[in-house]
Parts: sequence; structure tokens; C-alpha cells
Amino acid sequence: MELDPEDVFRDEDEDPESQFFQEKEASKEFVVYLIDASPKMFSSTCPSEDEKQESHFHIAVSCIAQSLKSHIINRSNDEIAICFFNTREKKNLQDLNGVYVFNVPQRECIDRPTARLIKDFDLIEESFIKDIGSQNGIVSDSRENSLYSALWVAQALLRKGSSKTADKRIFLFTNEDDPFGSMRISVKEDMTRTTLQRAKDAQDLGISIELLPLSHPDKQFDISLFYKDLIGLNGDELTEFMPSVGQKLEDMKDQLKKRVLAKRIAKRITFMICDGVSIELNGYALLRPATPGTITWLDSTTNLPIKVERSYVCADTGAIMQEPIQRIQPYMNRDVMFTAAELSELKKISTGHLRLLGFKPLSCLKDYHNMKPSTFLYPSDKEVIGSTRAFIALHRSMIQLGRFAVAFYGGTTPPRLVALVAQDEIESDGGQVEPPGMNMIYLPYANDIRDIEELHSKPGVAAPRASEDQLKKASALMRRLELKDFSVCQFANPALQRHYAMLQAIALDEDQLGETRDETLPDEGGMNRPGVVKAIEEFKESIYGDDSEEESDSGAKEKSRKRKAADAGDYDFVELAKTGKLKDLTVVELKTYLTANNLPLSGKKDALINRILAHVSK
Repeated sequence: MELDPEDVFRDEDEDPESQFFQEKEASKEFVVYLIDASPKMFSSTCPSEDEKQESHFHIAVSCIAQSLKSHIINRSNDEIAICFFNTREKKNLQDLNGVYVFNVPQRECIDRPTARLIKDFDLIEESFIKDIGSQNGIVSDSRENSLYSALWVAQALLRKGSSKTADKRIFLFTNEDDPFGSMRISVKEDMTRTTLQRAKDAQDLGISIELLPLSHPDKQFDISLFYKDLIGLNGDELTEFMPSVGQKLEDMKDQLKKRVLAKRIAKRITFMICDGVSIELNGYALLRPATPGTITWLDSTTNLPIKVERSYVCADTGAIMQEPIQRIQPYMNRDVMFTAAELSELKKISTGHLRLLGFKPLSCLKDYHNMKPSTFLYPSDKEVIGSTRAFIALHRSMIQLGRFAVAFYGGTTPPRLVALVAQDEIESDGGQVEPPGMNMIYLPYANDIRDIEELHSKPGVAAPRASEDQLKKASALMRRLELKDFSVCQFANPALQRHYAMLQAIALDEDQLGETRDETLPDEGGMNRPGVVKAIEEFKESIYGDDSEEESDSGAKEKSRKRKAADAGDYDFVELAKTGKLKDLTVVELKTYLTANNLPLSGKKDALINRILAHVSK
């Protein structure tokens, strides 16, 4: 196999995802939704956004239905189960009364969500009373404890998988803040004790229990009566719990379709401080572009993913080649042979991943030096003992002296210089906001930085500069249009949202696409505020003077004409006219010449060619 020199030295990490995420095994979640189906969930209502009354059962089901649809895109590897308690019918492996595990054929009780599950669950309210039924499983003078049974069933469902490689969670929806309140004191204490012990047993196995309480319009859910002990809240957590839960319910009802990536190690880096001294670092990707995802080819008969296999066949004998393929490069009338391992060694620029070169003041690092999303570095003692201590000492010194480290980053990736900026820990009342560590910023090459004045100046003519008044008016306009507390995460990609909406419609056989909000469009209401309009007019007047409207229109037309003239300059129309090759051009290309020379654009292609020939012959 002959070598292509450009192919040999191309970057191995062409895929934008591979340079951030090298680990194939992603952590996943096992989730069990527990929904209270007692009569109180159907009788209690609260107003919705359109002022209609919705039952608490409807709110819980709609939240889960929306969450299931988002799961397909957000975390497609997660596995979920849906379980109702306080039901008339029972369906669970433990054969416990009052607990019904909802599922569809050809699917395990806890598994990845399927289109069939989502479609059937969307219709659950229509058939729930008839097929499953509702009843209160916790009544006075009764030893039936459906909440205990539901926790037992959920814990059994979550035996699947290891808690070391997956997060296990139970989401509990209910509007009953005191499930044992109507019982005698002795029975209540006994049932409370056993239920709390069942919850504690689940938590000891690494299962977290999250409560999503539904409050009545005239009475707020009182978590202090029972559930604070079940989920383990105390002190300030009690006062902060209800507001945070309200936001969580809103998020579940109005989730964006976006891929949620687990916080895991993207790459392991050996940081060489000097000869003989190196430490181990873990790299984490902070930000990455969102893409629709890779295409998976399926077999038309079985609908299973196709496994691609490649075999090399000898051109002379037709036999399948068993030995590893070697590549050749012609050199001085000889074929030099390379193995895949030798080519990999040729590409290596440096033996170490990261080598320290020195330190510079933080003032030397500019905003425009950040070429692409940075990588967060944190020490690890897994392979090199003492890495954390050395990292902490270096980290503290860099913060105290106001320095950043300059390092060479090589290996199989394109070599470049990077800046290591120490980040101190930031804490608030709620806990840690930002962890301590270092941000690895990829520095530009000299050719990556362009001189603006050099690009916009002509020989012997100084580059145009804005006056003080123009700078003042521009600053005032920017302040008026500045977004408060801006974050890139506030805006969804409308193209991706529509892509996911189309996939959902195809998978669920939906007749209509869900509405996609384009949050990137200008805020017309905000742009029409008097203060903004005034700032825009003052800025235009400072640039164009009193005739700002005419100047801006004529300026736009002049720019358009010059751009089309430049496009027309790509062809030698005089030569094309002489050789009779104008007919080979498209109508659009012919019109670029006509527009650049202020000639009419009407007529068919033959008329356009004759008009160009007449103009060229002058």
C-alpha cells in the first residue's frame, strides 16, 4: 500500500469529539420513577400556565413523559423504570400489594426507554383507572404499607448494574406529606420506623432518593412531617428544599433537547516539570460543540446495527492477507516499507504529553490568546504517587506570585504551546462553586494573530480610526444592548432542536412537529425600547452624519456592488468573449459581471451573453 505523505502526517484527532473524550465507557444512570396513585393525587388540582386546572397525577405523568423524550437525546444509555404505588392492581416480581410496575412487551422492567414505552405512557391517563386503578394503600387500622413496598420494589429494580460505574436514583412524586398521619400512634411509629429503615438500606447501597412533592393551592407540602428523615435533610437544607424542587419540576416539564455529557476524565496527561520529575494529571473538557451525533447504519431486515469488517485481498492470488498491512513510500528508486507502529512513532513530536518551559506574569496573557475551549487539569495519584502534593505546591505559588506556566503540549496531537492558569477554589453558602485546579489554554501561533490595521490600510495611507465621539456613542450603544448575566448555555441551537424534534416525530409516529423556539433571533421588543432606539440613532448619526439613512443605504449598495465586482473578477470575461466560452458560465455568474458594470439584468441567458459581448467590444 503506497503512502500518501499528507495522509501520514495528518492529525489523528480529526473527530472533534475524540480529542475531548477518549474513554469509550461512559457512566450511566439507572432511574426509577415512583408515582403516588392514591385518590388524593387525582382529586387535588392546581392551575396550569393556560389557567386550566390540572390534577397532581397529570402533572407527575406529564413531567415523566417529557423527561423520557429528552432521555433519548440527553442520556441515551440511561435505563429507567416506572412504578405506581397505592394502586388497585399489582404487578411486580415481589408480588406486593398496591405496587404496579409499568412496562411494555419485549422490554425489561428497567431498561433504555423505547418508542413503544413513550407512546404507551403518553396514553396512561386514559386507561389508568380501568386497567390499574387507584386506592389508598396506607389506611388506619391496616398493616398495608404501599410506600414501604414501593421502595422495596424500586431497590430490587436497581440491583442491576454496579454502583461504581452507574448512578442509581429514585424519583418520588407525591402530594401526601404525612402518609401515616391517620394511624394510631403505635402503628404510626412502627410503620415510620420500618419505612425509614427501608430507605436507609437503599441509600447504603448507593441509591439516592429524590422527593418531588406536589403542593396544594391552599397548603404547601410540609416536608418536616415525615420526608425530611426519609431523604436526610436537616438545618438550612429544609428551607432551601421547596424552592429548589419547584425549579426542578419546571425543568422536567420544559427540558431542552440537548446531549448531557457525563463529567468524566477526558484524557490523562503526564506533566514533566523537569528532567526526572513528573506528575500525573487528569484533563476534563469544559465546553465542546454540540453535534447531531453519528449515523448508525442498520440492517434492513433485523434493524440491528451493522458491524463493518474490512479484509485485504491479494491482487495477484485473490487470497485474504493474514499478515499486517505495510505501507510503502517511493524514495530514490526504492520502496521504503513502514509498519503502522513505525508510522505512529514518526508522528510523535515529543515523548511526554506536557513539558514545563517557564513562567510569565498573568498580564502577558491576553483574551485573544484563547484559541479554542480550554481543558481543566486536576492531579491524580493513581499512577504517580505524590502528584497531588506537587501540584498543590505549584498551584499555590502561581496564585501568590500572579504567574501562569508556559508549557509544550505534544505527543500524537498537533504540537503547540499552552498556558496553565491556576484557578482558586470558590465557595458559597450552598457549597463549592468552582474547584481548584488549572486551566490549560491553547496558545496561538504567530500567524494566527492578524494585525487589524495592516488588513485595512493601503500603501502610504493611514488606517481609518474612529473619533472620540464615535467611540463614545458606540460604547453607549453596547451598554444598552448588553445582556445581563449572559451565558452561552442560555440559548439553544434552533437547528439541533428541530433535528431532534424531527427524530422524535418519526420515532413516535407523531403527525406534527413540536414547536421549536429560536432564541437566537433579535428581541424586537427590547430593540424598540426608547433608550435603545435613541442610542442606535446617535451612533448612526456619529458615523454617517445628518443623512444617516441615505448614507447607510447607499453604503450598503456600494459594498454589494464592490463584492459582486470582486466575484466577477474571478473570470477573464474579455478572453471568454473572444473564445466563445461565455455560454459555459451559469446565469448567476453572468449576472455578477452585469451587476459590477451597472448593466441591466433582465432577459434570458442568450440576452445576458449578448449584453456582455456588446459591453466588452466597446
